[in-house]
Amino acid sequence: MRTTLTLEPDVAEKLKRAVRQRKLPMKTVVNDLLRSALKAPPTPPREPFVVKPFNMGGFAPGINPNKLNQLLDDMEIEEFLRKQARDRT
Repeated sequence: MRTTLTLEPDVAEKLKRAVRQRKLPMKTVVNDLLRSALKAPPTPPREPFVVKPFNMGGFAPGINPNKLNQLLDDMEIEEFLRKQARDRT
């Protein structure tokens, strides 16, 4: 059967490597790889990933955990200004 496949770049590179290593035609390598993959037992379904919440309590008074990015930005700006002042002297 003749068919056309569009391969992802990483798969195409691995296929080219396999063809070079085995020193066989691409058609043979593709058929061999597909046969072994189709013969392999299916992978069992994975358990669903569950995110476990973590209590973010314990922040210092005045620290809003919903604005930590803003706090980090403010701290980076302060550090940048300190470095600029130090470099000018």
